Amino acid sequence: MNFAAFTLGIEEEYMVMDPETRELRSHEQKIVEQSQKVIKDKVKAEMHQAVVEVGTQICANIEEAWADVRMLRKTIHEIAGNLGFSIGAAGTHPFSKWEKQLITDHPRYFELVNEMQDAARSNLIFGLHVHVGMENREMAIHIANSVRYFLPTSLPSAPTRRSGKEGIQVSNRSARKCSINSPNRHPRLFRQHRGIRQLHQAARQNQLHRQCEKVWWDLRVHPFFNTVEFRICDVPLTVRETITLAAIFQAVCVKIYKLRAQNLNFILYNRALINENKWRASRYGIDGNLIDFGKEMEVNTRALIYELLDFVDDVLDDLGTRDVVVKGTEEILTGGTGADKQLKVFEESGNDFTAVVDYIQSRFLA
Repeated sequence: MNFAAFTLGIEEEYMVMDPETRELRSHEQKIVEQSQKVIKDKVKAEMHQAVVEVGTQICANIEEAWADVRMLRKTIHEIAGNLGFSIGAAGTHPFSKWEKQLITDHPRYFELVNEMQDAARSNLIFGLHVHVGMENREMAIHIANSVRYFLPTSLPSAPTRRSGKEGIQVSNRSARKCSINSPNRHPRLFRQHRGIRQLHQAARQNQLHRQCEKVWWDLRVHPFFNTVEFRICDVPLTVRETITLAAIFQAVCVKIYKLRAQNLNFILYNRALINENKWRASRYGIDGNLIDFGKEMEVNTRALIYELLDFVDDVLDDLGTRDVVVKGTEEILTGGTGADKQLKVFEESGNDFTAVVDYIQSRFLA
């Protein structure tokens, strides 16, 4: 089968910090301005002034994606350092308060803050978005419906700010990210792409959104591009973790496509059920339990992750991602998630949050 349509695009959001205090710090878009001279439109500002967002080109395979993400991190790191800032990648900053963060001077962000108030201001999280290319939008809908089930299994890692062990263990993004159009942020099931078009049209007619790209689900068929966009993840500490997740998302999409070509399909589960697993994954990480809907019982999260690897096994060689997926996942399962590692640093340092920040910074180019 020809899987050339399943291209990759990766977006990451980085935190900008003061090297001395380790607090989040506004860079007044200086990093973006300098970076655009080198990597052009691959970098842009975000709503909070202490955030920088980057995005890769459309990558034909995982090797291109890996090289592009590595280049983007290296470029932002060097430019930020020359300007007197430090850079890190994690779901949230360990101790900086959202109330002190400045909003980027742009009509879109002011409109968003005016509309959502503290729900927007407090949304100080750093995410990973992975776009997987699709041959057409109807196929994108079919694949998006099916892969919803796998989202909780792929939640990555960053402990919530000012929390230690008392906070969300893994995905602070899942706990804090909110949207007026989707309280639980998990996508509903659509039978055809027409359903999404109708949703966007209704939103515009009722003035709920200025633009239809404000449908901020954990997973969505992109309103403009022929991609399925995975938006559930916190940004990982390292490039390797980012690439592992991207390769898993791509493999799941290709597996569903392969089943469809054989007149087969994966079971489509109710959103409420998937949301239960999402909460469990975000709270307890890889050492908790998820619900196996087929067996109708709790199972160890690690067991479901290994089942996921078995599920996509027959497409990994065709995609050239076997080493990335298998070895990358095994490293996370044996060495711990980013949350596990940050919490370990926190405990070993005597509950010192600055030590956690230093660790985050040290892993950025690892």
